[in-house]
Amino acid sequence: MAHTDQTTRSVLRREIAGTIRLLTDEHDFRAMRRYRSFTFDDHATYLHEVEALLRARASQGTHTTVALFDPEEYADFCSASGLDPDAHASRSRFTAELAAGGPTVPYEGQPLSDLLPDLVDEAVRQATWEYTSTLLARLGSCSTCGEDLGRAAFTRATRLLLRVLETAPPGDRHLVCSVSGSPEPLVSVLHADEDIDGVPHMDEAEALEFTSVLALGLATHSPGGLVMRVSTPGGADRVHGWRLRGYRLDPLTAGEVFDAYCTDIESGDLISPESNVDYCAPPDLGDDHLPPGHHH
Repeated sequence: MAHTDQTTRSVLRREIAGTIRLLTDEHDFRAMRRYRSFTFDDHATYLHEVEALLRARASQGTHTTVALFDPEEYADFCSASGLDPDAHASRSRFTAELAAGGPTVPYEGQPLSDLLPDLVDEAVRQATWEYTSTLLARLGSCSTCGEDLGRAAFTRATRLLLRVLETAPPGDRHLVCSVSGSPEPLVSVLHADEDIDGVPHMDEAEALEFTSVLALGLATHSPGGLVMRVSTPGGADRVHGWRLRGYRLDPLTAGEVFDAYCTDIESGDLISPESNVDYCAPPDLGDDHLPPGHHH
């Protein structure tokens, strides 16, 4: 009977999904060492043990997601919840909160060195989306027609992004949207891989963040641009670009695309062009003129 109970529990454990919070850099790791209950004293050893634990759970058929652990957020969480920050239970509860609404990445057997950049990118993506969404919401309504300015800009950005992808040459597309702002510029990246049916496939979270950044640039008439790099096996990469101007995307000439790609942003010095890359004027987006009448 005892053997049967142990077998049943073992099966049940495989049905339980879990989340592991991860201190990705040395600075955050040192911040956690002020708690006596956090017993690790070396970041490299800590990461090694986390990876071993992830492999062990995967070998047992247990699904695990990984979340970033931010010591400052943790301290604020404990203060607001009346929890003792120097307690294992508090860290577990904070991790559960992260799993419910924070950025996570599933562990699928990949090395930790591959998982960490994906986890950081996911956290940055979510933070950017939340930031741009907040700014778009603060724009309020148009004083003339009463339309929600943020929603209208997002709809416009969605239309423009679809037109860029629909008119792009065949291949895998790598897009970058940058918008000047305060306190610092916003940059968003979108990968659109072309499947065998010719339809570009995108990560939904990436597309949402990208569209929000583009929408903010359009709504605020901020300086910015959109660059698309199209790659095909065995062929030269093609690079196209547009400038954000008002509520539009204005195409860059081939020379302007070359200058943008081959100039160091900080120093202004020329950079040698990449081999096997063509700098091209972008495809015609078609009839993208705004309808006559009132515009925001």
